[in-house]
This record gives sequence, C-alpha cells and structure tokens, in this order.
Amino acid sequence: MIKSDLIVGHAMELNWRMDMPDLPPPNRTYESPVLNYPTFMGCEMSRKFVDADVDVVVSGVPFDLATTIRPGARFEPTAIRQASTHLDWELRRWPWNFSVFDELSVVDGGDLCFGPTSAEQMVVRLQAHAAQIVAAGKCMLTLGGDHFITLPLLREYARKHGELALIHFDAHADSEEDAGLYNHGSVFYHAVNEGLLVPERSVQIGIRTEYNRMDHKFTVLDAGWVMDHKAHAIIKEIRQVVADGPAYLTFDIDCLDPAFAPGTGTPVVGGLSTDLALKIIRGLVGCKLVGMDIVEVSPPYDHAEITSLAAATLGLEFLYVLAAGRKENRK
Repeated sequence: MIKSDLIVGHAMELNWRMDMPDLPPPNRTYESPVLNYPTFMGCEMSRKFVDADVDVVVSGVPFDLATTIRPGARFEPTAIRQASTHLDWELRRWPWNFSVFDELSVVDGGDLCFGPTSAEQMVVRLQAHAAQIVAAGKCMLTLGGDHFITLPLLREYARKHGELALIHFDAHADSEEDAGLYNHGSVFYHAVNEGLLVPERSVQIGIRTEYNRMDHKFTVLDAGWVMDHKAHAIIKEIRQVVADGPAYLTFDIDCLDPAFAPGTGTPVVGGLSTDLALKIIRGLVGCKLVGMDIVEVSPPYDHAEITSLAAATLGLEFLYVLAAGRKENRK
C-alpha cells in the first residue's frame, strides 16, 4: 500500500466515525493535551458550578501586584493548567489505587476577572467568588497569583467554618507587621489580627528566612528540621498541631528548593524536595481540609515547566487526599 492509500483510508475512517451519532465521547483522560485551551487535569470548564453537583472548583487568580522581588505569578494559573496535561493521562495517580475522578466531581471555573492594576478590585471579586462557592458547600483549589490572594480566601472560609487551623508550606513566614496591606509578606499577620486563624493550631513548614521568633504565634517546622526528619515524623507533628478542626492548606512553591522550583519570585536555597512535599501532603488524609491554594509560581523564571509541573502535581495530590478521606468515611 502506498502512502496516498493510507491517507485516503484514514480519511474514510474519520468520516465513518463522524457519521455515527451514538459514538461515545472520548475519555477525558485520553483527549489530546494540545487541543483547545487547557483546563486543570482536563476537567470540564464551567462557570455554572454553584448549583451543580460539583465537589471541587478549580479557580485561577492571575494576580502579582503584591510581590516584592520578581513578578510573574499572574501567569501561574495558565502554566499550571498546561503542565497538568502531563498528568491527566494516568487513570490512577501513583501511588494511589483508585481514580480521583471516580470519587470527586471537579470543574475548572476559569480565572477570576479584575482590573490588572487594581488590588482592591481583586480582593472584592475574589471574596465574592469564594463566598458563593464556599456557601454552597464546595471546596476550592485556587491557583495564584502571589501569596496575598490567600487573605481574601481565608476571610470567606472563616465566615463559613469559623476560625481555621493553617497548614502553611513556605520559605517565608509571611507575618511581617509593617509590610503594608497589599503585600504578600504580611498575609498571616493580617489573618491573625482579623481573627481568621487559630495560631495555636497553625503550622508553617519549610521556613528558612528571618522572622520574629520572640513574638511568632505559629508552630514552625523550619527547613533544617524538616530536612533532617522523615516524612512520617513531619506528618505526626503537623497533625498534632492542627488537631481535628477545619484546616486550610496553602502552598507557596518557594517552600521547595530552587533545584525543584526555580520559577518563583523569591527563591531560597535549602528547601524541600518535591518528593518530600508530596509525601507530607499524602499524610494529611483524614484531616479536615476545607480548601487549598498554590501560589508564587512565576513561569518567566521557570525552566522546562519544572515549577509548574510541581505545582500541578501538588494540586492533584490535594484532590486525592480529599478523595481518600471520603473513601475512609464510608468505611
């Protein structure tokens, strides 16, 4: 058979398939990652999620006006969605023995719309966006954006659940008192002062920069301690601090060492590996996690999608943790 015959035969097969109205749609997992605008893990893109039978809404917040060194986090949501195409072919994410999408209904709600130079408008719109999702009893996986976006999210989660425990992965404590309102370095100073968090039930993992140790209200598992211990010991400490109340998970990608996440605004050497971070996240099954954000990915400083892929994988692990907790509750 010559090449032209193969082309004709292929065209005839395509026409035959198009003529079959009852042909089932392609499996989400096997759709081409290069067709159309990518969504997180190939999930359905939908803005009509409030009244829908949906468990988790993925939202992008392309905001980086609160950064202090290298900008670019406004490009994070798109980069993470694109990187997630490397993951969505796997029906069961290793090492889990089930498919997360058999347990959870997940939609990608797209990116938050706001004026590109207005931090105030972003706050108002993000709180309104989060309020309708949280009030409907759904969980959010939010893709920043810089770390300032966590503050408006915490306000709406605290409105729903009361004061929250915080599980915070970061190289920085982000608790500066004099950094100003719209600054990613003062997020948790404001969150505590607004009564959104229970400091005694909040833990920060991977910290390796200066903070006020004398007046710091959170438990800190600094990077030196974390890297000297195994995942099970770290998980044990986290669970002891957080206890059994509602907890919010926030992951600043610079918690990872720059070898694993170069694409970020404030890289700090001596951080966690992606392997260790993933093991810790997996160990949170059973915790009452109400939501998660992943922040501070700056694609202009990334290489070969290393950072974006790490962020996408962390987000997927969060979904598996939620799903595994649901499976445990059914036992």
